[in-house]
Amino acid sequence: MRPEVYRFFADLVQKHSGIVLKEEKAYLIESRLRELARALNYRDVDQLYQMASKRLTPQLRDEIIEAMTTNETYFFRDQHPFEALRKEVIPELKKLRAKEKELRFWSAAASTGQEAYSIAMIIHEYFPELLSWRLQILATDISREALKKGEKGAYSQIEVNRGLPVTFLVKYFKQNGSKWVVSEKLRRLITFRKLNLVDPLPPTLGKFDVVFCRYVLIYFSPEVKAKVLQNIARVMKPKGYLFLGATESPQGLPAGFKRKMIGRTICYQWEG
Repeated sequence: MRPEVYRFFADLVQKHSGIVLKEEKAYLIESRLRELARALNYRDVDQLYQMASKRLTPQLRDEIIEAMTTNETYFFRDQHPFEALRKEVIPELKKLRAKEKELRFWSAAASTGQEAYSIAMIIHEYFPELLSWRLQILATDISREALKKGEKGAYSQIEVNRGLPVTFLVKYFKQNGSKWVVSEKLRRLITFRKLNLVDPLPPTLGKFDVVFCRYVLIYFSPEVKAKVLQNIARVMKPKGYLFLGATESPQGLPAGFKRKMIGRTICYQWEG
């Protein structure tokens, strides 16, 4: 791939999604663009570049960004954040919100939905009394295709083998051909919505008790990461919790967050 072609696509993706495509990943970028060019009936990546550089429609822009996003996720990823949620975070928030009887969770880089469904299973399994509360799990992502799959809630055997306890598979999923389909009672708790974390958050988003923003900040520049964390701070409820990915540094985290260690999990409580 010619340097100017790589630069064009890297700049486009960074401008509209915040994702930084490093030069050492040029081979990966080229293979994904080659697949996209083929799907759109272009001869090759060069022809896709000619079209995008001359007449970039919103649809083509979104398809290019979609091709560049990584949708790696699985149920109960890293496990210990969900243990922290079960053992300390939800019990604490249950007491703090006893009067309002409302809890809102946000899976901010939800991909194909496994994280949001994992939260829903924790609630159903360990806190059934909360089901009479106003409960919402909002699952957002920049990828429309990933969200479509999350809404369907149908996963392959390989996908359910990654992180999902067998007891939960039997209890909360039904087999349909080669897929395992999420039960309606979990699906009812979750709202899927397309959202770009780099854009200003819409006022309709509301405020949250728990935010999972995991394994997405690693793709952003320090400036974009700080901006995303500022946006998240604005939608935290008092004493709400933020969970980042295990490998993500809290650099750029607003001062109102207080670091907490719960078991093996580092999370951040909003004191601002």
